[in-house]
Order: sequence, then C-alpha cells, then structure tokens
Amino acid sequence: MSRLKVLYGFHAVTARLRADASSIEEVLYDPTRKDRRMQDFLRAAKDAGVRLIAADEGRLWGLAGNIQHQGVVARAHDLPLAQNLAELLDGISGTPLLLVLDGVTDPHNLGACLRVADAAGAHAVIAPRDRSAGLNATAAKVASGAAESVPYITVTNLARALRELKDAGVWVIGTAGEATASVYETKLDGPVAIVVGAEGEGMRRLTRETCDEIMHIPMAGAVESLNVSVASGVCLFEAVRQRMVKK
Repeated sequence: MSRLKVLYGFHAVTARLRADASSIEEVLYDPTRKDRRMQDFLRAAKDAGVRLIAADEGRLWGLAGNIQHQGVVARAHDLPLAQNLAELLDGISGTPLLLVLDGVTDPHNLGACLRVADAAGAHAVIAPRDRSAGLNATAAKVASGAAESVPYITVTNLARALRELKDAGVWVIGTAGEATASVYETKLDGPVAIVVGAEGEGMRRLTRETCDEIMHIPMAGAVESLNVSVASGVCLFEAVRQRMVKK
C-alpha cells in the first residue's frame, strides 16, 4: 500500500475511520483518558477492527509533533485521491468547483480551507508546490477530516496549471480588493476555479494576469481583509447559492 502518514485528534482520526478503516495501520491512545468521548472513540475503532495501542504522553507527542493530539494518534495509509490535474479533471462528475490558493503558507489556514472546500462540495484545492503549506498532521487536524475527502493538488507552475484549467473549460476567477465586480455580481454557477491569495499580500502578479476575471468581497467594516479561509468560504458558498438558484 502507500506510505504511512500521521493523523491526530478525534475529528481527523474518526473521519478516516468512517472513510476507510482498513487504511489505518494502528491507533495509539492515551489510556489515562476515561471520559465518554474517548470510550466512544475506542469502541468505534475496535468495532472497525483497528489495532489499538495504549501509549504515554511522550510517545503521542513524538508522533503527532503537537500537544493538541487529544490523546489520539493514528498511523494510516494515504487514500487514493486525485494526485494531479489530469486525474482530477478526468474524475470530476458534474460542474467543476475548485479552490486555488496562491501563497498560503500556514498549515492552519490550509486545513481551514480544506474544511470549507469540503463543506461547499468543491472538487479540489489547488496550490503551487513552492510558497505553500504542506498537507501535514497540523493541516489534517484543522481540516477535521476534509483532508481525507478533498484532493489537495500541488503544481510546479500555478499560472500554467490555471491555463490548463481554462483549456478544459474552467473559468478562472481571482479575488482582489480593488476589483470592480463583487462576488455577488459575478457569475459562479458554471465550471469555475476561485483563486484566493494570502491575507494581506493577495494574488501574485502572474496569477492575477492569468485569471479570466477578478472579483472582490464587499467589506463594510474597518478591517481591510479577511482570513483566507473565511474569504474562501464566502466565495465558495456564493457559488453554491447560485447553483441552487439555477436548479
């Protein structure tokens, strides 16, 4: 099978249990936790036939690399999600809805974006291989299981990847505060890839020039920008709303 990765926290490990328990090699847990949440989790893991190993705090922290493991750490094989643009485009059924992240380097933000993408039914999150967060254990935990259901595809050249999407009939729409049209005035019910840049910096010049269209999120308060995951959520769910109205 594929290489092993580390998942930690109740949300991430439970999501993998539900998605494919057979892909989990083993679950290490804190035997000093006697609360109901832990007992329910252990019962579900045992029922799924997963190997359970009692471990002390040092071993759990060493595997997770984070104190927020909640007493649950799993070693599991990667699930067979799309690994590149060609696989992604070949496998999409329905109208493509993609989220593209340009320059998002914080794994917490990546995890939150994956969670939003999953909730909105997006087919994938795409990012450049350089200047981007890796899909590590921290991102997987923040994603609360979305890392197991939403492909995270990294590309060598983002502008080239956007052109490939355009050649496949996907309309590429970037976000920028100075754009004339708002997200609510932009047509998002067709095949679209929504590009969101890092908070403060926004999209890089070449990324922006490759977009078919630019839109902004109306800001009524004193702050100048939103967290990237919040901005992604606003845009993706406006696309969802438009598609529901279209039906």
